[in-house]
Amino acid sequence: MFRNKDDTVSEVLKKRGISRRDFFKIATITTAMLGLEYTQVGHVVAQMETKTRVPVIWLHFQDCTGCSEAITRSYNPSLINLLLNDISLDYHETLMAAAGHQAEAAKQSIMETYAGNYVLVVEGSVPTGFGMTSIGGRAAEDILREAADGAMAIVSVGNCAAFGGIPAAEPNPTNAHGVWDLITDKPIINVPGCPPIPEVMTGTIAHILLLGALPELDRLNRPKMFYAQTVHDRCIRRGFYDAGLFADSFGDDGYKAGYCLYKLGCKGPTTYNACPSIKWNGGTSWPVEAGHPCLGCSEPKFWDNAGFYQGQSAVINAPSLAAAAGAAAVGVAAGAAIAAANAANKRRAEHATPSQVPSSTEGDES
Repeated sequence: MFRNKDDTVSEVLKKRGISRRDFFKIATITTAMLGLEYTQVGHVVAQMETKTRVPVIWLHFQDCTGCSEAITRSYNPSLINLLLNDISLDYHETLMAAAGHQAEAAKQSIMETYAGNYVLVVEGSVPTGFGMTSIGGRAAEDILREAADGAMAIVSVGNCAAFGGIPAAEPNPTNAHGVWDLITDKPIINVPGCPPIPEVMTGTIAHILLLGALPELDRLNRPKMFYAQTVHDRCIRRGFYDAGLFADSFGDDGYKAGYCLYKLGCKGPTTYNACPSIKWNGGTSWPVEAGHPCLGCSEPKFWDNAGFYQGQSAVINAPSLAAAAGAAAVGVAAGAAIAAANAANKRRAEHATPSQVPSSTEGDES
């Protein structure tokens, strides 16, 4: 199928054999995915009929490429749909076919041809220490500033690009920084996480491309449609927290019953992210549901703030006795669901044949 950057989203879909009826279905689903009201469907349709596919330059600096790996697992919208319908991913070191001078020439051409009209995505922290990271003989900060100069918006994916992440952890030997520490004259959206939820990355990019505007942001420049509430607010173990029921160690009776993991270091009460609602791997599960405390990976300095398994000193906003009694009932029901799911998984694992047992990396978030 022939595609070019001047095609609108609707034209691309039409070339793919998508009917007008299905086009409206896609627009309706997209509206819901972006967190917009149903009354905004008409606006989304209009944007899809007039907006051309936007060039995207994706830069890598000090990173593990975990964010790129994660986005390939996005389900709604999927990376494939995003690439075919909404964006033209013209530069990505991991996914592009070109390499060396060819790749750099392609990036330069996009920056010149589409100055002011491309989206810059950055993955990884930016080292500013002398001689720390050189790509094609150029310093990372110089490469960032050049690409940022002509970008309509910058999306910093992952904690490293947003806040410095692990490379910026003490003693920060490379003097690593998040993008917004260095670029102050461009619209910047931070999409932190280690890695971020795939649908949060694709949803944020789709919002910019389809609506032509940045989503509403919080004080850390994170999109509120994904980072407005804490992990604690919507946690499946919240009922146990309110009832004062906590696991004291991994594997104890409370842990097996699905009790709250706050005393095992869970950072859910102070971490803003959409993990409990969107989850991972197509809504299959997320760390706390699977039995691991939240690490707070969408917050600044999460690596240095506290030990991952360091118990918290006090319960935040301890509930009244009446509230605790009601919460206990909710907690017991949630715990029963978790325990049943764990038992079912254990039975499946015990009876699985070698060909049915997943590899150690399958379902891994990073």
